Amino acid sequence: MDLGIKGRWAIVEAASKGLGKGSAAALAAEGVNLVLNARGKETLEETADKIRADNPEIQVLTLAGDITQIEIREALIKMSPQIDILVTNAGGPAPGNFRTDTRERWLSALEAQLLGHADMITKVVDQMVARNFGRIVNITSASVKMPVENLGLSTAARMALTGFASTISRELIQHNVVINNLLPGPFETDRLTGNMRFAADRAGEAYEDVYAARVGKNPAKRFGTPEEFGAVCAFLCSNHVGFMTAQNVLMDGGAFPGNI
Repeated sequence: MDLGIKGRWAIVEAASKGLGKGSAAALAAEGVNLVLNARGKETLEETADKIRADNPEIQVLTLAGDITQIEIREALIKMSPQIDILVTNAGGPAPGNFRTDTRERWLSALEAQLLGHADMITKVVDQMVARNFGRIVNITSASVKMPVENLGLSTAARMALTGFASTISRELIQHNVVINNLLPGPFETDRLTGNMRFAADRAGEAYEDVYAARVGKNPAKRFGTPEEFGAVCAFLCSNHVGFMTAQNVLMDGGAFPGNI
């Protein structure tokens, strides 16, 4: 299927590894020019070089820095020749018990998972409206649909972003600007590894046993890959989703125990 986005420009946040990297690579394969952001410069440049080598016909620009900082967000926008696609993404706060979550941890989670993304969306939508094309994909979490133990901060902030996106999406869709959320369950990423190590330490169990048990509980009997996540992200950025907005697209191997 031709996604119809060759030659477009996309900003992809937290793109140096994991799900952000998978999304950037999938967009590049569709001929989309990229502006990539991540905190670690070395890893970001390695990812960008690999994407350039695989897709020599596109442009790939990079900006290392913390997306929670307003100056980084503004710099990303300024360096983008135009913004047709925005993929918001940021690593969630470390897991922890709500009884010991401090005000500082709450504020940090809200900045990373809500306020920064809402600001970025607000800054780009009007130029999308002016060109009558815009695709925004928020990478959130399966915890928006089903709570995950010890992820209260992350879940609360991501649900707030979901509500914000849903509210403004009705105004924007008439201009062919759509906003959808992509909800990953267990994918082979550093984030998943870190969360399982935290759970193993708390339970006094071996990490390998926790890993095997979680794989065994998933109906797919495996974890997802960044590549298959990226493919779905690219589709949500395509010409074919102009009548689809404010949706939460769950990718969890069938783990969510519900009908809708």
